[in-house]
Amino acid sequence: MNKQTPRLLFIGLILLWAIYTLFPTFKFNFLSEEEKNNLLIDGKLENLQNKVLKQGLDLQGGMHILLEIDIPTLIENLATNKNNKFYNTFDYTKANYNLNQSFIDEFIKDSENNELRLNRYFSDISSNGLTIKQTLEKERDDALNRVLEILQNRVDEFGVSEPTIQKQGNQRIIVELAGVQDPSRARSLLQSTALLEFSLLKDGAITQNLISRIDKILKGNSDVAAIVSSNNEKTDSFEPAETKTTNNQEVSITELFSSVDDDTLTSSNTSDGVIVDKDIFQERPFSSLLRQTGNDMGVPEKNLFAITKIIEMEDIQTSLQNEESKISFSKDKEVWTLPEGGTESFFKMYHLESNKGLSGGLIQEAKASFYNGQPIVSLSMNSEGAKIWSRLTGANIGKRLAIVLDNNVRMAPTIRSKISDGQTQVEGFANMNEAKDIAIVLRAGALPAPVNIIEERTIGPSLGKDSIEKGTRSVIIGLILILIFMIFYYRGSGFIASTGLIFNLILVLSILSMLDATLTLPGIAGLILTVGMAVDANVIIFERIREELEKGKKSKSAVESGFSRAITTIVDANVTTILAALILYQFGSGPIRGFAIVLCCGILTSMFTAIFTSKTIFNIITNNKNLKSLSI
Repeated sequence: MNKQTPRLLFIGLILLWAIYTLFPTFKFNFLSEEEKNNLLIDGKLENLQNKVLKQGLDLQGGMHILLEIDIPTLIENLATNKNNKFYNTFDYTKANYNLNQSFIDEFIKDSENNELRLNRYFSDISSNGLTIKQTLEKERDDALNRVLEILQNRVDEFGVSEPTIQKQGNQRIIVELAGVQDPSRARSLLQSTALLEFSLLKDGAITQNLISRIDKILKGNSDVAAIVSSNNEKTDSFEPAETKTTNNQEVSITELFSSVDDDTLTSSNTSDGVIVDKDIFQERPFSSLLRQTGNDMGVPEKNLFAITKIIEMEDIQTSLQNEESKISFSKDKEVWTLPEGGTESFFKMYHLESNKGLSGGLIQEAKASFYNGQPIVSLSMNSEGAKIWSRLTGANIGKRLAIVLDNNVRMAPTIRSKISDGQTQVEGFANMNEAKDIAIVLRAGALPAPVNIIEERTIGPSLGKDSIEKGTRSVIIGLILILIFMIFYYRGSGFIASTGLIFNLILVLSILSMLDATLTLPGIAGLILTVGMAVDANVIIFERIREELEKGKKSKSAVESGFSRAITTIVDANVTTILAALILYQFGSGPIRGFAIVLCCGILTSMFTAIFTSKTIFNIITNNKNLKSLSI
């Protein structure tokens, strides 16, 4: 066996591995739209796409989102013993500060002007005003860092290639997601607070008593008007959520219903809006807006706005607080068939214990799967959560427990038996994607404060296509010019170097594909720089070999000396470049990291092709006894 055979076998295996790794990428890019649709129907397209070399936002398009942390809500949650005086200042600051100002600075200033003693509401922090300000700013910065980490974890599990997530200022975050096919799903994933709670439902009799009390409160209110609104503009975009205490009654009943005249009141149902008998509404202004749906109360879709505003009234909130309860709604509306024919859309209304039995912070694992053909999320709790879950289920057998996610009730099953292993499951998802996204946000954790999208841009695929074409063209033109130069200047040896350059590019792309890395425009620049580094290594080697030949050495000896003399220079130059690339990777983000990864891979492969592959070919040539001179 020839001494070079093991080296050739090794090079051959590397080449076969590289071709195998890149084959899905070539196959996908040469598929027609019809072939892609056929693979999609067969369920094979997603599997193929997962093996394709990923492209960044600048190449394939995607979403650019600017998020802002809701600092007012964060500060409101930190405050205790809140009263009307607190909310007067808080609401004034919230309404008058702008995005270029610091809410904390403005709130502190307004508090001083209104002689509001902050140490009464932030006694857990400090009794000193300056310390309170510094602590609130620290809480804001900490919240920003936690949101950044949580969003990073969510996006990583979402499967977006090479996402860019970075801070802008002290309350904003830039998120760039390449190749996102469903923008609404991405928005939901980023904004979901993932607040998971398990709360017991109040007894039916207690709920009926509450409804009766609300009727009495409204009847005693001089603002109550005997009309019902069919204001679709208020209800069509209205999302149900848990009601919360407000500092004052901002919307009176008259204001809620003032846009509709008495003719809209009727004793029959229509498809136009909320329809209630006028006399019944005067007698029961709250319960007449509800529907009995089995064991639960239903809120017709057209009544949702009015019901929610009623519950937010200060008197109603006081009644709820006195009996330690709260009201939440189902996330999705249901359709009910009316006894007289036709259908009506409604949301379920739940009367819950205000003290949550268990919080999502004790969830250890969340996995999306199917059960009886329906998507579910299976939850596993940590040891503390399992103990609480065991006590909660054991002490309340026969009662209903609501699973509340982001203030909306997902389901309210009856506890059949004590659950000691800390396992449960959540149902009621529209599809598997929603279940997967909920599992992702539960695993990543809840956001410390809500985030709002203040800017969103969708980068179209045309920009990516144009960038790919120009980038590919630049690489090809540059490579062809270098190959021509090497062959012209170094003749046969230049041809060997040219073969090594092509091999080098194939290896870089295959490594990127294997690492599930993302190719961006800076990455293409890294490829071009890699070609230059590889050429530089070959030039150093060839010049050393020429020097040895000029000294009168034979071809084989000149090649050995040339490679041995050049290797130290090549290693020194490449090691320093790798160190620079590693620094870029460590402290950079997004495209800068992409450039650093390509550069590191390119340097390693260029050393392999220039030192190992090229030398193997030279050894085979110089071992030929009939060789008279080396073409270099």
